[in-house]
Amino acid sequence: MNNNEEFEDIKDELKKIVKQKGLKYTEQREIVLEVLLNAKGHLTAEEIYNEVKNANPDSNIGIATVYRSLSFLEEVHLITSITFGTDGKKYESNTKNHHDHLICVSCGKIVEFMDEEIEKRQSKVAKENGFVITNHVMQLLGKCSDCQ
Repeated sequence: MNNNEEFEDIKDELKKIVKQKGLKYTEQREIVLEVLLNAKGHLTAEEIYNEVKNANPDSNIGIATVYRSLSFLEEVHLITSITFGTDGKKYESNTKNHHDHLICVSCGKIVEFMDEEIEKRQSKVAKENGFVITNHVMQLLGKCSDCQ
């Protein structure tokens, strides 16, 4: 599937969710979602706002609209975020395959990784304790090689 087809599918999903919730479909939500779908990394709300303004200079989307759109898109599981305490959040689309994160506490660098052994171990621990995992988030905090 190419990126345009993928975006159309996700946009259709957004339209369906909005309709189910009895809300009005807005172009602002679509634009914010599109920025995250095309992003190469994790973006702050301010970075998303700047991307929106660069791509759509005639739009009247303000930073408050970006924050509201991000909140809604995260609520309906089309995007996810990583919280940096007082430094806020960084966002990414929820369309990637499952992955975990290494996060540098000094510079904020984020490295995505997937480790089958860790995934198997989590399932084993859950089973041993009578749990069924429905979702999980792993964030390993430390210092990257540049900040050590």
